[in-house]
This record gives sequence, C-alpha cells and structure tokens, in this order.
Amino acid sequence: MRGERLVFSQVTDFLHREQFERCVERYPMPRKSRTMSARDQFLCMAFAQITYRESLRDIEACLRDNRHLHDMGIRGNVTRTNLAYANEHRDWRIYADMAQLLIRKARRLYAKDIALAEIDQIVYALDSTTIDLCMSLFPWANFRRAKAGIKMHTLMDLRGSIPVFISITDANIHDVNILDRIVFEPGSIYLVDRGYVDYGRLNHIEKASAFFVTRTKRNMRSRVCESRAVDRTTGLRCDQTIKLTFDNSKTRYPEKLRRIHYVDPETKQSLNFLTNHFGVPALTVAKLYKCRWQIELFFKWIKQNLRIKVFYGTSENAVKTQIWIAICAYLLIAIMKKNYGIEDSLGRILQILSVNVFQKVTVNELLTDFVAGNEIGLLRNQLEFNGF
Repeated sequence: MRGERLVFSQVTDFLHREQFERCVERYPMPRKSRTMSARDQFLCMAFAQITYRESLRDIEACLRDNRHLHDMGIRGNVTRTNLAYANEHRDWRIYADMAQLLIRKARRLYAKDIALAEIDQIVYALDSTTIDLCMSLFPWANFRRAKAGIKMHTLMDLRGSIPVFISITDANIHDVNILDRIVFEPGSIYLVDRGYVDYGRLNHIEKASAFFVTRTKRNMRSRVCESRAVDRTTGLRCDQTIKLTFDNSKTRYPEKLRRIHYVDPETKQSLNFLTNHFGVPALTVAKLYKCRWQIELFFKWIKQNLRIKVFYGTSENAVKTQIWIAICAYLLIAIMKKNYGIEDSLGRILQILSVNVFQKVTVNELLTDFVAGNEIGLLRNQLEFNGF
C-alpha cells in the first residue's frame, strides 16, 4: 500500500511543531527573516544532512523550485543567500534546545535496552572529538598557533547510543573541565578515559552516589589496603582496595578506591582500571570499560555519515547550527528506527533514506522492499555461482 506522504516528511514528523515553536520563541532574531522561518531553515539543513549535500549552492540546486517543497513542509524561498543569512543570524541554541527534546524522546524509547547484561544500572560514556578547521576561515576557533578547531564533548547513554549531553567548545579546552558541567545521576556508571582523571572532580562523582570506571595514570601513588583472589584464566591479575597517598589526597579523594589489573587474552594488552564501584565482579569492570568504545564508534559514524567536517558557513553561529541540526538528524533516525521496530543499522537506514527522500511510500515498506530486493539478488547470485 503506497503512502501519500514523502519519506522525508515521515522522518521529520517526530519533530513536534509546538515544541519547536517554543524553542524559537526563546531566542528571537534581531531582524526576522521573512523569506525563511526557523522551521524552513531546519528542514533545509536536515535535508542536507540526510542527502549528503556539500554546500549551500548544492542545497539550493536540489530544493529551489522543487515540486516537493510544500510536501516537505518548506514554505519559504530556498536560496543560498537566505540560508546563509539564517545560519549567520538565527541563534544556534534553538536547535540545541530542540535536540534536548529529541534526546528525551529517544531515551524513553531505548529505556528498556541493556548496555551490559551483567548489570542493570544506567551506563554512560564520556569523551570528546576534535574537528579541525582552517585558521584563515575560522579565526574565532582557538586551538594552536597555526591551526583552528572545535571540540565536541559528549556524554552518551549506552542504551541505544543516545548522546544526552553535548558541549561544543574551542579545541584548546581540556577534557577534564567538562566534568564541572555535568550533573551526575545517583546509581549510574560513568566510563571515562585517563584524560578525565582529576581526583577532586572524580570525588564529585563519589559524592553524587554515582560510579566511575577509568584507567589509572602512571604516576598514581597509592597503598594497598586489601587484595582479593581472582581467576587468572579470565585475564585478571589483581583486584585490590587502595588508598591514594599523594599530597592533598585526603582532601581531594579521601575515600577508598578499587584497582583492577587485567590483561586482554586476545591483544595481550595490560590494563589497570580504577573505580569506586565495589559491588560488581572484577571482570565486569573490564567489560564495562570495553563498552566505552561505543562512543568512539559514535564519533566515527557522525563524521562519516553526517556533515560536521565541512561547513556551509564560517561564523561560530553557523558552525554550531550545523552541528546541532546534524545531531537532531541522528536522533530523528534513531527515534524512527525504534518507533517502527527497524532492525537495520542507522548507517544502512540513512543510506536508504538519502536516495528515497522524495518517494511517497511508507518507511516500513521502503525498508522491507529494499531488504527483500537484496535477498533476491543474493539468492540469484548464489544460484548462478552454484550453476557455474
């Protein structure tokens, strides 16, 4: 049964119109654009993300005078000049707030997913990725003497790989400073790498009744309070309760910590973990830290599949607008995947959507037909191969 709505419209249906308008009202433009509303701007930029458009001229060529504009929900005049003005002057916080609404919706849908089978706690991974920029085009993005860049700090809920906190800063901001901006949830587990090891800040996680898992620094000074037996066949070498002994340790982190030495059976890599979680087996701590790799895959995915490395504008507002709309596009696809019960990966879904945005067919039918077509092709190739 053929649908009456464009595939693109079915994706953006998860963007609640009234909620979007409330976000727009919070940050009015000094001079409103009569020819391109905030919603028109969002839809054009989301279209660019989903279909891999390379520039504002490319967006204009695809959408200007397109017979599907009305069906897409775009009412304004789509020109590169209008888009450039909107990206330059319309506050990027509109789309950051919209992303927060989509994050809450996505987290509700993925709430029953499990990050690790051994535990039932919420697990977060915290990390950052640097986006290199040209110093002559982006002089506001301080990084190094002859190089510009920005950093995207992300806290991810590993149930569904949903980013729950994102902060875009200059690339010269050290990762550990982001711990001051996060409100830690009691009972949750936070996975961080060694770049976030600041014992005073880790103590804030302890005081919030939350847990962290990280790796020890080489210069960490401590004394062993207790040692527990481990099964060395699993890769574990020791499971100890320790206390820090460096200067000011009594004020920065006075509580006891847990140190676990683990040797990966496959790579033979020796790893030392540090955590304040004493309620899970030592091997589970090693498995938890391995789950942190999901946030690295998230950064790799958005850089490969969305437009956050090449920008349509050079101002700080334009860059942040593009990144936040890219995050919204990611969340919309994640919400659609869960809402429709689609089994394909996000990357595969995006590839199918990118070449079918103007089709009038239900998303479920589109993806089902695509999978069925691939299976027929594989069977045909298999039969030809056997016959040969």
